[in-house]
Amino acid sequence: MVTMNRRLLPIAVLALFAGATPAAAPQDPETAVPEAAAPLPYRLTVVAEGLEFPWSLAFLPDGRMLVTERPGRLRIVTADGRLSAPVGGVPKVFAQRQGGLLDVVLDPAFARNRWVYLSYAEPDDAGLAGTAVARGKLVGNALEAVEVIYRQVPKAEGGLHFGSRLAFAPDGTLFITQGDRYLHKDRAQTLDNDFGKTVRINPNGSIPLDNPFVNTPGARPEIWSYGHRNMQGAAIHPVTGALWTHEHGAMGGDEINLDQAGRNFGWPVITWGVNYDGQPIGIGSEKDGMEQPLSYWKPSIAPSGMAFYTADKFPAWRGNLFVGSMKFGYLNRIELDGTRVLAQQALLTELNARIRCVRQGPDGLLYVTTDSPKGQLLRLEPPGR
Repeated sequence: MVTMNRRLLPIAVLALFAGATPAAAPQDPETAVPEAAAPLPYRLTVVAEGLEFPWSLAFLPDGRMLVTERPGRLRIVTADGRLSAPVGGVPKVFAQRQGGLLDVVLDPAFARNRWVYLSYAEPDDAGLAGTAVARGKLVGNALEAVEVIYRQVPKAEGGLHFGSRLAFAPDGTLFITQGDRYLHKDRAQTLDNDFGKTVRINPNGSIPLDNPFVNTPGARPEIWSYGHRNMQGAAIHPVTGALWTHEHGAMGGDEINLDQAGRNFGWPVITWGVNYDGQPIGIGSEKDGMEQPLSYWKPSIAPSGMAFYTADKFPAWRGNLFVGSMKFGYLNRIELDGTRVLAQQALLTELNARIRCVRQGPDGLLYVTTDSPKGQLLRLEPPGR
C-alpha cells in the first residue's frame, strides 16, 4: 500500500485567444501562450502518487477510483490516496513503447452489472500486437468473467500507435478509438482493416446494425469512421451527444475532430503537418470527400485525454473542453462556441509534466494523471475550497 503525500500548490494561469477564421477552414491555435490580463486562480491537490505511467482513470460509485498503469496493472485508489494491490483478472498486455494497458471506463449500468471495460495492446504468439478491448465484472479486488469483446484486425509489428480511448454513446454503444499502427498508415484509408479507425460496437462485442459500413462489401462492419492517425482522446458532447476525438499529427497537425459516421478524416492523404524529416505527407491539407478538423495545433502539442466540463465548481469553465499536452506539459482549457474554438488557456504549466488523462469527477472537480514512471493522480479545485 502506498500512502499519498498530500500538498496544495498555488496556481496562476495563462490564456490565448484564437483569431477569426473562415467558417469552412479549421482553426490553427498556436501553442505560445501569452499571460492573461486576469488570471483565473485554482489550486492543485495530489490525490495519489507512486503510479507507473498512469494512463487513465474511472470513478467508482463509492468514491474510489480505478487507475490503469501502462505496464499492465489496474489499481483501485481510495479517496485518501491509498493504492490497492494490482487488480486481478487484467488481460496480458503488450507493454512495449506506446503499448500496454490503456483506457478504463465503467459500464453506464455499472451499479447493477459491475462491468469494467479496458482497452490495451494485446500480444499474440508471433510477437505481433493490436488494440483490444476486454470487460470483466469488478468483484473485490479482481475482475471476474473477463471476456475480450473487440480485437483490432489484423495485428501488426511494432509498439507504436495503438490509440486508444473508450466512450459510451447515449444509445449505449461503445466507441473505440485506435491508431494506424505507424508502419501501416496507408491502410487507414481502406475499410478491410481496423488501422486508423474509430469503431463502434455493442457492450457485448456485437455489431450495431446501423453502423455505416455494415452493408458495404469487403468493409469491416465495426468501422464508424476512418482516415485517422493515432487517437488518444475521445469524449461525448454533453449537449449534442456527438463523439469528439483528437489525434496526434506527425510534426504539426494534431487535430480535434467531430467524429461522424462513415466520414473519412484524410490521414495520410491530407494533413496539416509534415513528416519528422520535414518532408510533405500526402497531397496537402485538403481533398474533396475528406473531412477537415474543427481545429488543429501546429506545432504539435502531443494531445492525450479529453473531457468536457459540465459542473458548477468552476462556473467560468462550464462547457469548456480540456485536453492534456504531453509535449509541452500542460492542461489545455478550450473555450467553445458550438464547434468553434474561441480561446485557450494553459493550466499546470509549472509542473512541467506530461498530462496523459483528464476526467471530470462526480464531485464536479477535474482530475488528471501525469505520464511518468513516478506518475501522480492530481485534482484541480477552486481556490479556498
